[in-house]
Amino acid sequence: MKVILLEDVKKLGKKGEIVEVNDGYARNYVLPKKLGVEANGKNMNDLKLQNAHKEKVAKENLDAAKAFAEEMAKDEIVVSIKAGEGGRTFGSVSSKEIAQSYKEQCGKEIDKKKIILPEPIKAFGVYEVSVKLHPSVTGKLKVKVTEMK
Repeated sequence: MKVILLEDVKKLGKKGEIVEVNDGYARNYVLPKKLGVEANGKNMNDLKLQNAHKEKVAKENLDAAKAFAEEMAKDEIVVSIKAGEGGRTFGSVSSKEIAQSYKEQCGKEIDKKKIILPEPIKAFGVYEVSVKLHPSVTGKLKVKVTEMK
């Protein structure tokens, strides 16, 4: 019997796959536990519609991430930190401070976990910071670190 899986099943397949199983296994385990449904015409059509919807949503998310990356490339934020002796910074700039400054200055939110900093910024100047907006889209943001007055 062919079954469309509604959930991941160990040693059988992933959600959304069409698998061939024994009739008894399907009737006694897969169907009663709502792990899958019989692969008839209606259910096959529903699966196609679900897959088309998922692809459409994924494409919209990708397009939105690309547009946001383009907007972000134009933006520059200023982060002020205390200065110590000899013009050196007192402390560092973290991804949390960058995300907070971006929200205050540009009015848009970025998740601090998506900001990629190899190490905290510990000197004054202009830096280009990477922001992972989507698995395949990484945006660049200019961060200007200045002395607090």
